Amino acid sequence: MREYCIKPAGRDDLDGARAVMLDTVYRDFGTGYVPRWHHDIIDPAAAYLAPDRHLLLVALDAADGEVVATAALDSRGPAHPPNPRHVADRFPSGTTAQLRRVYVRPEHRRRGLARRLVTELLAFAAADGVYRSVYLHTDPAVEGAEGFWRSLGEVVHDEREDPGGQEIVHFEVPLHSLAVSTLSPLTS
Repeated sequence: MREYCIKPAGRDDLDGARAVMLDTVYRDFGTGYVPRWHHDIIDPAAAYLAPDRHLLLVALDAADGEVVATAALDSRGPAHPPNPRHVADRFPSGTTAQLRRVYVRPEHRRRGLARRLVTELLAFAAADGVYRSVYLHTDPAVEGAEGFWRSLGEVVHDEREDPGGQEIVHFEVPLHSLAVSTLSPLTS
């Protein structure tokens, strides 16, 4: 049985978090690093540690302290373009908590890490008091991603249904759906 520690990322965790994120965009998304989409991966301290209302969480394998999963939240709503205007209008910056970089290394999946990380992000957003909605988008081609997010939220737009649309599904997760912080060790 493996044990994990989930915690807010500190400066010492950033290299491991960046490695998880970059491995994911190369392996799972097949896009590699694209500056206009992934600038936060290169400088997670500026994106998530410096702003008060942003958060980067990491899951550490208790056996060796390796970062095996990440999850982040920021106060930027989805931009138009590239996202549909009605999605951007529904989730304005400042009052929208956007979930980002919920990534788990393949050998650590199916152990509850992603759900636990999202629970902690929702608790953070609820405690903030300013966030009114929680938004995310996902690539349904990534194994398990669409099903996971459907289990937590509601589809607000599926671009696969748009003529010439991208392979992106946009979700809203209820702000208080899982928002109970525990930040204690997880055994799976």
